[in-house]
Formats: sequence, structure tokens, C-alpha cells
Amino acid sequence: MARKILVVEDDLRISELIEMYLLKEGFEVFIARDGGKAVEEFQKNAPDIVLLDIMLPVLDGWAVCAKIRETSRVPIIMLTAKSEVFDKIQGLEMGADDYIIKPFEMKELIARINAVLRRSEIPEDTRKRLSFDKLVINLDAYELLVDGKRVDTPPKELELLYHLATTPNRVYTRNQLLDEVWGFDYFGDSRTVDVHIKRLREKVENVSDQWALKTVWGVGYKFEMMGAQQG
Repeated sequence: MARKILVVEDDLRISELIEMYLLKEGFEVFIARDGGKAVEEFQKNAPDIVLLDIMLPVLDGWAVCAKIRETSRVPIIMLTAKSEVFDKIQGLEMGADDYIIKPFEMKELIARINAVLRRSEIPEDTRKRLSFDKLVINLDAYELLVDGKRVDTPPKELELLYHLATTPNRVYTRNQLLDEVWGFDYFGDSRTVDVHIKRLREKVENVSDQWALKTVWGVGYKFEMMGAQQG
């Protein structure tokens, strides 16, 4: 069965070009040219992945992304003409899985789509639940509990924290984390890891003196345990 993809792009020329290439790749393509229509098409067609422009009429890409994340973890790739770090950070914080900056090569876009789809196909039975002092990382439910309270966390943030916490005190480089959490075929900037670590620290820092997310300067990051026992 063909994979369904929702392309949200208000530029007619760009959307038609993307549609042409995606159809050649065997995707079933749905097009929305404003944010309001994007939400309607998403709810109607339940796509397997979303290509989402940021600058849109009616609702911008940020609002559409937030709306989708209320009910779904479907992969989202943000399309943007802006290269500023702020835009990348905002997209990742809101739950986007990847971003690509216009203008882009169609071969790169297709490769990113396929890479994100492969990463989204991790079997459910490989996901687990880790418990530490005042911290529960539950990939079965994609839920983070901090001091007994549920904290909204984008999927990649949670997967990154889970990966670090599965091997406490081991130091991972940025490239290792990109390979093991995002996949070896990830095309993005290694600063993606820094963004996610920063956001995770804001959510879990100073909750317990038994563990912490630590920076190992010049190397990478680790989940350090000072005496907590994993549950």
C-alpha cells in the first residue's frame, strides 16, 4: 500500500514540483495550501508523514504542527526559507522530526522523507520504561513523568533521554547520538542534539540529586547517576 504524505505549501510551483517527485516515488500525495486546510486534510486522510511549510496563510506552520501534536506523533518535516537557528529550534521544540531549508534538492528531500519514515518504524515492543528517583521515561506511552507530573515532551527529546539513561554514566558524542537516536542517515546539523539537551534540562534539572544530564566538555553528553537505582 502506498504511503500517504501531506504536503503543506502555499507556493503553487513548489507544491506541484514536490507532488510530481513524490508521485514518482510511489507516494499517495495530498496537498494543502494554507494552515486551516492542512489541519482538515490531516484529520481526513491520516497521512504517514507531513511536509510542513512555516510561512502559511490562515494558520502558520507552527500552529499546524502544534495542532497535529495534540493527537498524533506522525513524522513532520518542516520546510522553511529561513536558515536562522531560532527557526530550527522552534520547530524541534514543537515536535518536528526534521527540517529542510529552501531552496533544496529534490533528491535530498526524498532521502530525508525516507530516513524519517524508517526511524518512525521502530517496533513498539522494543520500547521500554525506565524509572529513576523522581523520573520516569516511558516509551511505551511516550510519556515523561518528572516528580510525579507528566511533562509534555516531543518524541525525539524523549528518545534521546531514554537512550542516554539506558546506559548511565556512559559518555556519547553528538555524532553517536545522531546515529543512534536520529539514525545514521540523518542529514541535519549536529547542533540538533544541543537543542534537545537544553530543552530536556529545562524539564528535569534540579529535580533530584541522584542523577543529572551532564555535559562532558569537548566530548558530548551523559546521564550521570550519583547513587539512584534504576527501577
